[in-house]
Amino acid sequence: MKKETEIFTKYLKTKKLSFTKERKFILTQVFATDGHLEADDIFLRLRKAKKDVSRATVYRTLGLLVDSGLVRKVYLGEDHIHYEHTFGHTHHDHLVCINCGRVMEFSDKNIEERQAKICQANRFKEVNHTVQIFGYCKDCN
Repeated sequence: MKKETEIFTKYLKTKKLSFTKERKFILTQVFATDGHLEADDIFLRLRKAKKDVSRATVYRTLGLLVDSGLVRKVYLGEDHIHYEHTFGHTHHDHLVCINCGRVMEFSDKNIEERQAKICQANRFKEVNHTVQIFGYCKDCN
């Protein structure tokens, strides 16, 4: 957790922002979970732990974590955004069951190489990408 804190603190300094105790609570909560989180999940967990953090602070801090590159937004076919931390994890994409909501992560070297070739052919500098495939899992099929 030390390296994530260091990266986030440096990022905040570039924005002339402080690493407040509330931001630390949120950072810790995000990195305590391997999986997809909603902002309200984080807010409720912090409330349950008796941490005095507003919902607005959670949303603002998640935006800063995304901008810092430590976290990414994930759209899983719902009307709201999920978040997952990316630091220390290899890039992956998602299979999303439209019946039960199950999310499976996958990595595919061929997809990554093809996307890189497409960007190169179009002289496009990729910053980030996501692939979500929606369908039915083996249990719902």
